[in-house]
Amino acid sequence: MIATRIGAAELAGAVGLEAGYPLPGGGRREVLHGVNLSLARGELVALLGTNGSGKTTLLRCFAGTLMPTAGEVRFDGRSVASWRRGALARRVAVLPQQLELPGGFRVAELVAMGRAPHARRLFGSTVEDQAAVERALTDADATELADRPVEELSGGERQRLLVAMALAQEPELLLLDEPTLHLDLSHQVALLGAIRRLRTQRGLTVLAVLHDLNLAASFAPRVAVLDAGRVVADGPPLEVLTPELVRRVFGVPVDEAHTATGRRHLALGEI
Repeated sequence: MIATRIGAAELAGAVGLEAGYPLPGGGRREVLHGVNLSLARGELVALLGTNGSGKTTLLRCFAGTLMPTAGEVRFDGRSVASWRRGALARRVAVLPQQLELPGGFRVAELVAMGRAPHARRLFGSTVEDQAAVERALTDADATELADRPVEELSGGERQRLLVAMALAQEPELLLLDEPTLHLDLSHQVALLGAIRRLRTQRGLTVLAVLHDLNLAASFAPRVAVLDAGRVVADGPPLEVLTPELVRRVFGVPVDEAHTATGRRHLALGEI
């Protein structure tokens, strides 16, 4: 099932999107090929696909940090290319896969840097900034990390810090590139549960790259699957994540299993 879902309720969308990267010595490596993907206001979508399928490239296009070679990305009815960087940053937040964190700071100080797009003075923070930082730390399950030096954080704790920095921007569109990276199972479930709750409480629109198909199916009411730079499936997880599609896109055999409550689970078949 493939749907473009472009309409009046759309907050962001890609239409006929082509994008890639220059190669040393000339030429280009095209990654995305004619991608159509629309995000309605308040929608929660999991983006799935193999490594190299174009997931991170698509997020970069939505964030406006990578300009397409053809097609268009729109945000709130306007081409992303027409937005001033500061104005877009106040409304779109990105959690990248990797971000080099500066040393010598406490966690709360780094989360406060997420307020930079909203800065109304050169030095110091406002009461609104401080409240936003506290909310972000709470929502990212990182309150107990607030006074910790960044150098002391584990991989999972750094990931929670990055989520808090993104939330501190108080965006309308949240782009998450593998937000559960380095997190143990309990923190994966807690984080995704918090994001789902925030979607309702804050009216967030969320596009999240995930690798665990079962986790994605439990987390998001809609999944989109990229394969070789093209959207090959888009819709409810039960309709999209069939054994046939998983075998074709991911190259592994899976079987359907069901829990005692009737919930479907994709189980690895014989290799």
